[in-house]
Amino acid sequence: MKKLKLLNKKYLSIILFLSFFGLASQSQEPVDIWNIEGKKTTKEFSKTENQEEKIILKNSIYEMQSQKVDKLNIEEDQTLTIKKVEIVGLYDPAANGLNINMWSNSNGDQILNIFKRINKIDLSKDASEILNILLLTNAHYPKINISKDQFQKIKSNWLIKDSNLKLIKDYLLTNQNINENPKLTKFLVDDYLSRSEVDEACHVFSKIKSFIEDEYLSKFHIYCLINNNKTEEAQLLIDLKKEIGFKDDFYEKKINYLMGYVNQPDKAISESTILDFHLSHRTNPEFKFEPKNSTSKKIWKYLSTSNLLDNINDVEITNLDKIATIEKATHEKNYTEKDLYELYKRFQFNINQLLNIKESTKVLSVIEARALIYQGILITTEIKGKLKLMSALKNSFKNDGIQNAFDVELMELLNEIDYEKIPSNYTSFVEKYIDEDKAELTNIKINNKILHQSKLINYFIENVSIKKTTKDLNDSLKKVKKDKKYFFSKKDVILVEALKSDGIIVSERYKNLYEVNDSEIPSDIQILINNEDMATAMLRIVEVIGQDELKDIDDDTMYFIINTLNQLDIDSLRNKILLKVLPLKV
Repeated sequence: MKKLKLLNKKYLSIILFLSFFGLASQSQEPVDIWNIEGKKTTKEFSKTENQEEKIILKNSIYEMQSQKVDKLNIEEDQTLTIKKVEIVGLYDPAANGLNINMWSNSNGDQILNIFKRINKIDLSKDASEILNILLLTNAHYPKINISKDQFQKIKSNWLIKDSNLKLIKDYLLTNQNINENPKLTKFLVDDYLSRSEVDEACHVFSKIKSFIEDEYLSKFHIYCLINNNKTEEAQLLIDLKKEIGFKDDFYEKKINYLMGYVNQPDKAISESTILDFHLSHRTNPEFKFEPKNSTSKKIWKYLSTSNLLDNINDVEITNLDKIATIEKATHEKNYTEKDLYELYKRFQFNINQLLNIKESTKVLSVIEARALIYQGILITTEIKGKLKLMSALKNSFKNDGIQNAFDVELMELLNEIDYEKIPSNYTSFVEKYIDEDKAELTNIKINNKILHQSKLINYFIENVSIKKTTKDLNDSLKKVKKDKKYFFSKKDVILVEALKSDGIIVSERYKNLYEVNDSEIPSDIQILINNEDMATAMLRIVEVIGQDELKDIDDDTMYFIINTLNQLDIDSLRNKILLKVLPLKV
């Protein structure tokens, strides 16, 4: 250990931080696959003699260093002042029509109950986007029946579930709230490291201005300093941690090797954390690891991204246990589907088995049956037979809980089939799994024959004046009234009511063209609106949207969603939603 007296002055601010903060201590019935329907804990120092000595030693070190610090010109806000941040977020409230006090009337009991339900839903992209806006808009914390820590936990848990790494990174670094969100920070750096993106993981620490309290994150930080050739700074933190009782033999041996203090690598492998596993790999030139089904997903991902998994060509098709592990890894996207299906192609079947696939699978192992069905898909030309085999293979994977192992390949196979020739009893199967056009349809086509697709849409896109829009709307309604065949749809109602809520006046002669039923809004949401509880009402909207994309929501539900936003004056977000569901796009 290097002696503290050799440390230069540039590290004294870190030492002073330590004086204020310290370090944290650290078998089922067979299923027919051919059916297409198929505390925090706090530790107090006990008053033992050894622990008292550690406390005295720690204090004496800090007293010695603080005397030196007095001679240095260190900015107060860098060393002594911790600013209590009451507003944390990423987005300007005005950008989406929200406001800084949107949680002020929210009841924590309702927030927690709604999130319990939301957490059980696999939210759609649209619902997730709205929830991100709601949780990450700069606003005061709710205070009724909920603590700041509870609300922070809600944010962290959602961001982890959503797993948008860029969003998490921006949120943590913009607000410099690493210590308030150690679980979220661990998720971020662990995810980067599991992808073998060490530089990205370490970049997070390079932007942190405050002292890192969490022990795991501080160990990660030390490793990053070494990785960036800042060995003296790393050694300083190690020494100070050890002076107050830090002990981790595995970690220290790996760090000593990386620092060049020992020449012989320690070949011990630990799976306890992704950091330990990475250090095991980096410090062992002869590293070799055979993953099992019980191996964590992060380590599987690390092995995959670091090219440490077995080459598929080296796998024997007689080793069914190994293939089962590869199937699960494919489900988790650590092996590619291409690898798995190339493996299936290597199985040898006779003509009789290929001609009588359904009967032949009854006497084969599950893995052999899947390989046979896949080969049958490739050689079958009749569309109905091909679809039957695809459905059976998908069901086989689903029965074993590894359905994601047949996603990309299934879409590619389905896209090769002429949609017009698909038998009616297979259309729902095809529509469920076929690859949809993922390109965003952003070009809006104006169709003045239909009110909600007419030029009135421009009001929500451009800065069209209320005066001009009022004239255009009443002119359009005049044409609608004259056209006896025109059906005034719910989407037309949605458009007109949105315009009216913005102050655009409809002439008395056109007010009977349609009926408005405000009771369509669920009573609990209407109560939230009446109580000016903007945030909780929006949480309920997220819950209502759930796993559906906005374009797939029925018109009645969309009407009350837009009506809710109208009443809450959340115009910017409302306009974004309207432009997703009303206009014709090409």
